[in-house]
Amino acid sequence: MKNLLNGKLENYKPLREIVFEAMREAIINGQLKAGERLMEVQLAEEMGVSRTPVREAIRKLELEGFVVMIPRKGAYVADFSTKDVADVFEIRSALEALAAGLACERITEEELDELERLLIRVADCAAANDLETMVEVDTQFHDVLYRASRNDRLVQIINNLREHIQRFRAISMGTPGRMRETLEEHKQLVEAINARNVALAQRLAQGHIENAENRMMEAIRQEMRTSTGRRN
Repeated sequence: MKNLLNGKLENYKPLREIVFEAMREAIINGQLKAGERLMEVQLAEEMGVSRTPVREAIRKLELEGFVVMIPRKGAYVADFSTKDVADVFEIRSALEALAAGLACERITEEELDELERLLIRVADCAAANDLETMVEVDTQFHDVLYRASRNDRLVQIINNLREHIQRFRAISMGTPGRMRETLEEHKQLVEAINARNVALAQRLAQGHIENAENRMMEAIRQEMRTSTGRRN
């Protein structure tokens, strides 16, 4: 938490917005973990700010579903159930398949080149086991596909799920072997799109998301086993 605002105070956004974005990013990338209590005084001291922007950030995070307020106990990072995960991935699976199918028909040569370049970066991240950069590059890869669909409404709907997708993406990608799996799945998807094979691209996109969901569920089960072990 001490590095939460590293480099962020140099931009020209209001402090309350900077603190909010930093805390939201910390929740998404797992720096602030599900179920962790958010202490205003401690957070303010660690970030070198007053309690007011921290308090405002917590309220805004509650509205977005990242924080829950428990009466007489305080604010906690929102946990998520297996149903929450299943619901988000169910929607994302359908949207990704649609985006991939449309991209087959509408993608430009420049966008195909961009996907190929991103594949190289994915390979580098997998080789270096660089989770943080891998999440960023994976996000860029899917953003190119969404853009290539040429469907603004589809992009808007996906963006509405973006924060939850990012939170789940970081957890799923962090499971052993998932980075290399992602590389292979991305390669196959790009090949299908390059061949303009709509049915195959849709099937591969859907399978890619289903595999990510399985890894996410695996991570949740592991955490539950670990938590049970600590209590025993």
